[in-house]
Amino acid sequence: MRDEIATTVFFVTRLVKKHGKLSKQQIENFAEQLMTILFETYRSHWHSDCPSKGQAFRCIRINNNQNKDPILQRACAESNVDFSHLGLPKEMTIWVDPFEVCCRYGEKNHPFTVASFKGRSEEGELFQRISYAVNRSTLDYSSTSSDEESCNKEPQIIPKVSNPKSIYQVQCP
Repeated sequence: MRDEIATTVFFVTRLVKKHGKLSKQQIENFAEQLMTILFETYRSHWHSDCPSKGQAFRCIRINNNQNKDPILQRACAESNVDFSHLGLPKEMTIWVDPFEVCCRYGEKNHPFTVASFKGRSEEGELFQRISYAVNRSTLDYSSTSSDEESCNKEPQIIPKVSNPKSIYQVQCP
């Protein structure tokens, strides 16, 4: 759980740094609070023997229906940071699961793996994957990606799921 949460905090803070509205000290305070809140929140919802169990609970999500994720909002409040200064994408989902952290920018884009701890990669490789994921925020996200838009467009590809009864369990590439 430590690696997955650390990766999530590092990933989110890299997105925040990219936006450039917060000082280094504000980012550090936010990161510290986010780390504490994630550990506290996920502790009883972490199932290494069944990673898909509790996945919806461990999802950090921002979209048109919920423009402020409660965990991120709490981290902002506890670190005296204005949520709007984070500069996160309008639509972003982060799944923090045992052995893997995945992200999707926009509601209709495909999820991708930020980090996988199944085969223990080198630290430099992990840093490169996170940097790539941060850079994808400007490539993948478009302002017309919401699920709530008109339905007259061609249907999107449905991601494969390991539990067909769960809309939250997405297998990341």
